[in-house]
Amino acid sequence: MFGYYRVASAVNKTIVGNPKKNAKEVLELIKVANAKEVSIIVFPELTLTGYTASDLLMHQTLITSQNEAFLNILENTKNINTIAVIGLAVFETDRLYNCAVIIQNAKVLGVVPKSYLPNKKEFYEKRQFISGCDITKATLDIFGGEVPFGIDLLFTDKSNMTFGVEICEDLWAITPPSNHMASNGANLLLNLSASNELIGKHEYREELVRTQSARCMAVYAYASAGVGESTTDTVFGGHAIISEYGHTVVQNERFRLDSHLVTADVDLERLKWLRLNESSYGDTRQKRTRVVTVGDLPLLSKIERTIDPNPFVPSKYADKKQICDEIVHIQAHGLIKRMSHTHIKKTLIGISGGLDSTLALLSTHKAFEIMGWDIKNIIAVTMPGFGTTKRTKSNAMQLCEALGVTLKTVDITNISLGEFEAIEHDKDELSVTYENVQARARTSILMNMANKVGGLVIGTGDLSEIALGWSTYNGDHMSMYSLNSSIPKTLIRYVIEYYKSNNKISDIIDDILATPISPELLPHKDNNIVQETENIVGPYELHDFFLYHFIKYGAKPSKILHLATMAFDTKYEKEIISKWLKVFLKRFFTQQFKRSCMPDGPKVGTISLSPRADWKMASDVDFEIWLDELQ
Repeated sequence: MFGYYRVASAVNKTIVGNPKKNAKEVLELIKVANAKEVSIIVFPELTLTGYTASDLLMHQTLITSQNEAFLNILENTKNINTIAVIGLAVFETDRLYNCAVIIQNAKVLGVVPKSYLPNKKEFYEKRQFISGCDITKATLDIFGGEVPFGIDLLFTDKSNMTFGVEICEDLWAITPPSNHMASNGANLLLNLSASNELIGKHEYREELVRTQSARCMAVYAYASAGVGESTTDTVFGGHAIISEYGHTVVQNERFRLDSHLVTADVDLERLKWLRLNESSYGDTRQKRTRVVTVGDLPLLSKIERTIDPNPFVPSKYADKKQICDEIVHIQAHGLIKRMSHTHIKKTLIGISGGLDSTLALLSTHKAFEIMGWDIKNIIAVTMPGFGTTKRTKSNAMQLCEALGVTLKTVDITNISLGEFEAIEHDKDELSVTYENVQARARTSILMNMANKVGGLVIGTGDLSEIALGWSTYNGDHMSMYSLNSSIPKTLIRYVIEYYKSNNKISDIIDDILATPISPELLPHKDNNIVQETENIVGPYELHDFFLYHFIKYGAKPSKILHLATMAFDTKYEKEIISKWLKVFLKRFFTQQFKRSCMPDGPKVGTISLSPRADWKMASDVDFEIWLDELQ
């Protein structure tokens, strides 16, 4: 469903040296996984014998019992299309290999041997096993059939999932086999492990899995041996982890005594397209691999995953101070470089009492504080017009006074009336011309005033407005340095909320946050805003959601709609989301010409629409196929 697959990491209850009983637990978990619509389930290393069987693994009795138990699993999975990855000791050409055996519908799809054998302290695998690091292009006659055998195997459903398998120590190597698997297209990596518990080791292990998923731009599912293993010299906790592209989606509670699994619905389609959009993945070296096609997988009836409605906004668990400080420092230092390079000492900012100009002013103020520059050289200009309310003007003026910047007021009413007369526009016709005359008047004042005082005009428009083209061409669309150009509206609100910690401006910030977003270009009614932007173009939280998924990995509109419906389940009806998604698509495509000549500005997050770096698009691309796909 929309590129999502349900993946499971399992820890089976283990009795060392008793494959028959272990197989029973494994089979039950496979059945549970299949009932849960799991596409693939991975088990711990040496699943049926137990990892700590040690030298008994070189005994015919144990290997024979293991193989019989495995055959029993095969016989009982004929109608189960969940792929299971099980750890076996495989005897081949008078050598013993520590392997992962991949099965589906009672068939063995392939066998992957372990490459790196730990042989230190409590681990001594070279006593029993041979490394399979050189085995490629090989086959293995196992359980009545010839199957692919080697470290060069990948498995695919010919759609969005391609997976590779490595075993325990392979992940801890300097160059894990999963690196090469990923470079050859694997976006799902599986690890069968037997990692013991030492103080702090579980944290390092989780970090290792998480960072490998990030490095490989993949999902990494890890399953480690549980407490049923021997405790002669060391204890195993049964750690199960599933990480996706640098984020641990789920991990279990260790030291459980029962058989259990954890599942995660992961977006493998997204990872495929992220590799194209986000990295130098295409330059990675490929090795020759053999690709095995798997059978039909369980179909997801429903995606069971929380979809973040605000993908640009950090998690509630994030350090808000650290993140906000970093954002403001990026903005401030971008401005410092521009002013130092141009030898300009003053800045001019149009202050409206809204979110965008507030953040631009605060970040500019930060730049001047860092450099010890005279705060009075920040010239904040309020430019009241026909729609300016007392509330917004008061907030703008109070903020400037609290920060100690130079405040100037230029009323644009008469200037606009003069412009109406010059172009023969009826002042009572409240059309787009009526609005844009005011927007351009404000920009003209800022530019001309900047010339007079030798200053730099700071742009306040944000990423959300840039995506929608919600700006007047050569009006608020233009500046000399656009501080907010890569910060979306939802993130701007997040950063401004942080400034409430400053007691001098906390009350002002509260009211700015509570004020409806508006360009205030239409006449107010009794000092109440009549022109609310989100009633015209739609809620910014929706548009930011659309923008993130559209740009980040090129998601199809139908997928964006489905995810948005999940994310905003209790807030917006599907029909409303679809309506505003159509608006987003139309405006995004038709307003590219404004982005093609937008001014410089610092990149803050991973998404920017700068035509010089992040987003190159012709200004006259048709949007019909995107709207058709949404239908």
